Amino acid sequence: MGQFERETAVEQVEGNLFLGELHEGWRIGAVPNGGYVLSLAGRALRAVLPHKDPLTVSAFYLAPTVLGPIECRVDMLGGGRSTSFAEVKMYQQGQLKVKVTAAYTDLHRLTGETWSSGDRPHFPAWDECEPAKDKKGVEFRERAEIRMVSGHEVFSERKTNGSGEFCGWVSHRDGSDPDVIALLMFADAFPPPIFTVFGLVGWVPTIELTVQVRAHPAPGPLQVRLKSRYMTHGIIEEDGEYWDSAGQLVALSRQTAKLRLQQR
Repeated sequence: MGQFERETAVEQVEGNLFLGELHEGWRIGAVPNGGYVLSLAGRALRAVLPHKDPLTVSAFYLAPTVLGPIECRVDMLGGGRSTSFAEVKMYQQGQLKVKVTAAYTDLHRLTGETWSSGDRPHFPAWDECEPAKDKKGVEFRERAEIRMVSGHEVFSERKTNGSGEFCGWVSHRDGSDPDVIALLMFADAFPPPIFTVFGLVGWVPTIELTVQVRAHPAPGPLQVRLKSRYMTHGIIEEDGEYWDSAGQLVALSRQTAKLRLQQR
């Protein structure tokens, strides 16, 4: 059992009530990473639903979470032979912090046509990329190792390129292989691509995160492309694409965030 699996474990207390704990090592500043928090909900859903793989999962972050116990209350919403639906409300100290809605399926049973209008990006392999230098205050880097291919100059040289895009690789720091629950966390692992436009000038909290899972990932690092195209009055979308080491598309993500500039 890897560190991620241990630190996203949930225990069934009664009925559809589960108890988990948010651990050190996963924070961005003082707040646990949103994808990490979502993974605990993902495990509670897997324990309750007849289908065991996330197909699409959406989280609204109503208030910042903190380290310590967190309750996951699962409500079934219905479903059929191939898909089941539920929601999770996540509470800390009696306050609703995160609300999650999800559809689960059995990915290995999916059949049908496959089509794509875009290709997997080609860039240097994991072993050919230098590990990202730890950024002060990003405790999350103790758990997820990121190796940038584009946009790394934002951190190493404090330079922007105006692309609105980060590309690179991500993996568990302890070398564990990814699974479908880890995809929920990795979908929130990269820094906000708006940093390539404005630099490291503020805080970019997540309002909503949706992750679509398409396949069980093969062992090894994940290849990532995360891009923002529009910002309107400080609101940004972040679209992510994730391929496994075998070259298959395993997940897509869309995140709504807000750029909050530091006071000058």
